[in-house]
Amino acid sequence: MNMTSRPTLKDIPRQRWLRIIPPILIACIISYMDRVNIAFAMPGGMDAELGISATMAGLAGGIFFIGYLFLQVPGGKIAVHGSGKKFIGWSLVAWAVISVLTGLITNQYQLLVLRFLLGVAEGGMLPVVLTMISNWFPDAERGRANAIVIMFVPIAGIITAPLSGWIITILDWRWLFIIEGLLSVVVLVLWAYTVYDRPQEARWISEAEKNYLVETLAAEQKAIAGTEVKNASLGAVLSDKTMWQLIALNFFYQTGIYGYTLWLPTILKELTHSSMGQVGMLAILPYVGAIAGMFLFSSLSDRTGKRKLFVCLPLIGFALCMFLSVALKNNVWLAYAALVGCGFFLQSAAGVFWTIPARLFSAEMAGGARGVINALGNLGGFCGPYAVGVLITLYSKDAGVYCLAISLALAALMALLLPAKCDAGAAPLKTLNPHKRTA
Repeated sequence: MNMTSRPTLKDIPRQRWLRIIPPILIACIISYMDRVNIAFAMPGGMDAELGISATMAGLAGGIFFIGYLFLQVPGGKIAVHGSGKKFIGWSLVAWAVISVLTGLITNQYQLLVLRFLLGVAEGGMLPVVLTMISNWFPDAERGRANAIVIMFVPIAGIITAPLSGWIITILDWRWLFIIEGLLSVVVLVLWAYTVYDRPQEARWISEAEKNYLVETLAAEQKAIAGTEVKNASLGAVLSDKTMWQLIALNFFYQTGIYGYTLWLPTILKELTHSSMGQVGMLAILPYVGAIAGMFLFSSLSDRTGKRKLFVCLPLIGFALCMFLSVALKNNVWLAYAALVGCGFFLQSAAGVFWTIPARLFSAEMAGGARGVINALGNLGGFCGPYAVGVLITLYSKDAGVYCLAISLALAALMALLLPAKCDAGAAPLKTLNPHKRTA
């Protein structure tokens, strides 16, 4: 074989960045808008009209993540062995129906049921899209590709904050759910005509780009596995200590993320005594900061190959800013600056974090592994909002925010305890290959 004729990363076309990333990003943005619009609906009139307490508001925000458990592993497996494109397509239909129905509810128990069902409908999204990304981007690009896709969180925040405030001000909270639900139908059309699961299926890709991707990704899998692992069981993966460290890290991280995002409008309203329109505008800046943070830390991680460090540092920054947002509450603008700082670190660790499973697992197992990590880790998405709601009811908003800061500090500790071999460029973790031959 003539090795000199094989193209390098700099030599090949890069159409996948424009053809694959945007539609995935847009679909993720819609899912996140449907997920967090309740954060604006609550202080925008829903809580008063339906008689919802702070504890019930936290439960309604968090019960989504109980439903979120169900399709995590199946979604990851479908993306590996079937079609992630079809999976997300049907998910978009479900998101639209459930969101519109939420705008028609008459009591808090209907809200709980629909929030649970929305969690089920969105549950497979992240493992599916991350698996699709791993089908299109080698390890050297995966940190940035993951970060761009996971940027759906701040971009959705930038869009949702002013849009939700405006809709509630002009119409009411019910139209917020109806209008944003209908947007899913529009995105479904875009999704159906633009996305492909793998390079081998795309008609627009050049032969040079396709061959490079197929060969490079196959070589990465051979380096990770060392031998055939198609029959490796999920039980073998779950028996590994590192897997549970990743789950614990993601749990404490998601507790902080969703505790922050689902209570941010309420915190801002209480801090500034502003209208919902003004709260929507104030909520934009933290998400603008989040985009900058994600680009910075994912680029530094890809450049240096250090994954652990650039998961840990943003978590420490997030915890510190969360603490300062309460400690500085007597000065409105300093407290707001700390909340913007929380936004800067909000998703900075996420793109880097999700490069780690692709280094530890074969392609056969990575989809299911991502699903398990995301499913169990996202129980933190239930605990964060609910814990804040309970602490607000029993003590104060300050106690709820301090709880989130502690959770993020624990996530940073979990990142420090990850093995050095999680870093790019290190030898693959051999313990995760249950069929590895020993001498």
